[in-house]
Amino acid sequence: MIIKQNRGRQWLDWQRRMVKAAQLAGVAACGWLLLALFFGEMGLPRYLAMRNHAAQLEQELAALRGETASLRKDIARLQHDPAKIERLARERLGYVRKGETVYQLAPDPLKQQEPPFKP
Repeated sequence: MIIKQNRGRQWLDWQRRMVKAAQLAGVAACGWLLLALFFGEMGLPRYLAMRNHAAQLEQELAALRGETASLRKDIARLQHDPAKIERLARERLGYVRKGETVYQLAPDPLKQQEPPFKP
């Protein structure tokens, strides 16, 4: 059996001071970390703003994916549907079939429309 020598009162006081200093250092480190969390460059407010921005970007991405799918369907219809091609040629390019008569109505130059008044 080993018996340790009593180190005395000075040793106990020194040990208590070291424990107290370590506790104060731990509390100071925790305080510094909390300050960094709330007021730091990459703190909690910045994280929340970035999370909201990411959610907004996800919504935009979903809308763009829907628009892309719609445009792909239009492309497929244009490639394989002759009725769609004919309709677009008539509307946008003014094409007509053989034997059709085209009537164009010109606006009356005496009755020029004035833009509506907006207060």
